Amino acid sequence: MHQTVQASDNASLEARRSAVVPRGAPTITGRFVHSAKNAVIHDVEGRRLIDFAGGIGVLNTGHLHPHVQAAAQAQLTQFAHTCYTVAPYESYVQLAERLVERTPISGAKKALLVTTGVEAVENAVKIARAATGRSALIAFGAAFHGRTLLGMALTAKVAPYKDGFGPFPAEVYHVPFPTGSVTAEASIAAIEDLFSYDVPANRVAAIIIEPVQGEGGFNVASPAFMQALRALCDAHGILLIADEIQSGFARTGKWFAVEHAGVEPDLMTMAKSLAGGFPLAAVVGRAALMDAPVPGGLGGTYAGNPVSIAAANAVIDVIEGEGLLERSALLGERLRTHLHGIENLPELAEVRGLGSMIAADFRSTTPAGQKPNADFAKAVQKHALDLGLILLTCGQAGSAIRFLYPLTIEDEVFAEALAILTQALRMAQSELSGA
Repeated sequence: MHQTVQASDNASLEARRSAVVPRGAPTITGRFVHSAKNAVIHDVEGRRLIDFAGGIGVLNTGHLHPHVQAAAQAQLTQFAHTCYTVAPYESYVQLAERLVERTPISGAKKALLVTTGVEAVENAVKIARAATGRSALIAFGAAFHGRTLLGMALTAKVAPYKDGFGPFPAEVYHVPFPTGSVTAEASIAAIEDLFSYDVPANRVAAIIIEPVQGEGGFNVASPAFMQALRALCDAHGILLIADEIQSGFARTGKWFAVEHAGVEPDLMTMAKSLAGGFPLAAVVGRAALMDAPVPGGLGGTYAGNPVSIAAANAVIDVIEGEGLLERSALLGERLRTHLHGIENLPELAEVRGLGSMIAADFRSTTPAGQKPNADFAKAVQKHALDLGLILLTCGQAGSAIRFLYPLTIEDEVFAEALAILTQALRMAQSELSGA
């Protein structure tokens, strides 16, 4: 049996990592994890870190929630894999029933379980194309829909996601997302311009949108815009796909962000916090659409892994049993209040988001006006890590800090993290001002 030499420090592990892992798959913190529980990670050197990244929005129920952990362990005493399409299991059906029940789409619905978020996106596109007989797709500026070829085509950020990886699948079009100086009316008009300039409406299968953009900066699509988009889709027989991969499962204070707009999509993609850290994703949509692909047209060897499904059923129990929808709203409001209450912080231009899907965007003032200040966001991230708090940046220019703490975080740990955040902001100010 191969014996692995265990390194006890981050530097040694980083040296080993860089020798065998490609540079295209870097690490953000350079801190190698030894253990984690709820909102706290301990690295291999014994250092304690408060986790405000949550595995990039995967851990709404925290690291190793006891209920989720127990469910996964129990499943491992029965079986770990059969391939659902070969030898199915009741838990797949049970989770599909529970997702269908909670998805904000009226009428008959069905659910497909897969493994990753981008796999859910690709299957949603397959379903939309099979159902409509159309091929073209419309996505939005600053969107992130994954790293496969089709995912990258739908994603609207070149560096680092698309640079050097083309050509991409054809018939994918982008329009501006309504944020900043782009109004909802201008975004809708841009779609209508596409119908005149590039692709007829009767060739568009679907429009895909994140109701709150994730990697793009936690930009929120207003209810008025979502309603106008729904009306446009209805007028042209286009399907509306809501990408809820990062914004789902209580992150915004509701099961799904699109509920804030009161709009029903035709198809929804979900992943990340669905299974509390285990790889699982889903597509849920109107039954007639979901049944459009022929038998065998959907699926995958690992799709709907039983251990992940056990974890997901436990996650739903935790969200409902521990009132995480309400807690998401409460923690998000505490964070907003804290950020707005920090005096003498001119770099903070905007706090935006829904529930606990919050971002703080930083700007610098120049003679030409304000511009994104990615240097400040990176400095805050660095100093926070040094002080024991993991943060992530986001936004097209990288000028925002996003907060993705577990919704199960203890109040005292949350307060500690906010104090560290304030200190990191002051350190960034001091560093960049030359003081």
